[in-house]
Amino acid sequence: MEHLDAIVIGMGPGGEVVADRLLAAGKRVAVVERELIGGECGYYACIPSKTLIRPPEVRQDAVEAAALDRPGLDWPALRAYRDRMIRHLDDSEQVQGYRDRGALVLRGEARVVGRDPWRVAVDGREYTADHVVVATGSSAVRPPIEGLDALGPDRVWTNREATTLTEIPGRALVVGGGAVAVELGQFLARTGSRVTLVQRGDRLLGREEPRLGELVAEQFARDGVTVRPGAQVESAAADGDGVAAVLDSGERVTADVLVLATGRRPRGDGLGLDALGVEADRGALAVDGHCRVAPGLWAVGDVTGRALFTHVAKYQGRLAAANILGGDRRADYTGVPRVVFAHPEIAGVGLTAAQARERGVDAVTAEIDLPETLARPWTHATDPRGTLGVVADRDAGVLVGAWAIGPMVSEWINTAALAIRARIPVGYLIDSTPQFPTFNEGYVAALEQLGL
Repeated sequence: MEHLDAIVIGMGPGGEVVADRLLAAGKRVAVVERELIGGECGYYACIPSKTLIRPPEVRQDAVEAAALDRPGLDWPALRAYRDRMIRHLDDSEQVQGYRDRGALVLRGEARVVGRDPWRVAVDGREYTADHVVVATGSSAVRPPIEGLDALGPDRVWTNREATTLTEIPGRALVVGGGAVAVELGQFLARTGSRVTLVQRGDRLLGREEPRLGELVAEQFARDGVTVRPGAQVESAAADGDGVAAVLDSGERVTADVLVLATGRRPRGDGLGLDALGVEADRGALAVDGHCRVAPGLWAVGDVTGRALFTHVAKYQGRLAAANILGGDRRADYTGVPRVVFAHPEIAGVGLTAAQARERGVDAVTAEIDLPETLARPWTHATDPRGTLGVVADRDAGVLVGAWAIGPMVSEWINTAALAIRARIPVGYLIDSTPQFPTFNEGYVAALEQLGL
């Protein structure tokens, strides 16, 4: 039985960070992947979705900028570039790269079959290791819709089918109101689909500030997306080459495809850990502040159930690797940004005003209209839109939350993220000198309105 320093199960972004750092430290590492090295993010989520979103975004930017005509969109060319970006669903170069660096690359399902030392079985062989890192990610949730399982992937899409699509459907029914639903719904609408979005909650992006959901709904109205809030799909059936869905209100909606964007579930069960006394809670493995599940057993990424974002998986991967190598780093999830790559971009970080008050914070808020306050929106577009909101702790004098919708928010939300993480005093932020003209200037204007 071959013994290793570490076995990494799952080679998405979190697993790759751990493996890369342990290999760089000279450790003997085995990596296990049942699908593609690079994981969901690289092939079916972050990379293809942002690649697809960008051209419609640029086209709209051209429409909104001064003195430009509306450019065309070459779908076959975009599809070809998307395929190039996801390596044509081929990870052979990544496999060879890890082998060249000395890793043992194992294909197949892994099961943890023993501890002291940890023992992992893959494809009929067993391996032992001082450390096992579980980075098995998450899977798309399929809601309990009557008739759904009888429909194939040509009619029912998860993010995988949606981001690897070959043709733009004429009609799409998107189920969900979170980030994936917003991104995919707008992309499809801007590439020619007639989109209906059905969400169970009473507003889009229900975990963010209510005001942000209102602004996104207004943008969807401009994009021609029909939104059905407070509704659920009860049943679905084949309808010609498409699908017919019946809502709980009795309304019948027909579409070429039904797109499921109803969340994700951690994939920590099915590894055999329960037989060793390690239980997964609804698929999630509980970790301590060091990303440790048990002595010698670690978990990073979506499988931990903590903030299911690629940037969090990579952060946890850095911590776990450092701790395996003898460090003592602890996770701090304060100030993790949440971004929706719609157009305009949408972002939030820290607490909403309601969340802050639930925690006993004397929360004070401010909101500014970016075009009414700054010069930068007008150099960016002839009819600009954008809003920034901030939430502060009156007693401590620090920022505890922020949200925004506007151009390039994914970049400048990080000013607020750093301020929240480091507890930078509001007075210090107001006294800063952001570059002119930038959207970042909005923080000074918004924070001055707090009166702290």
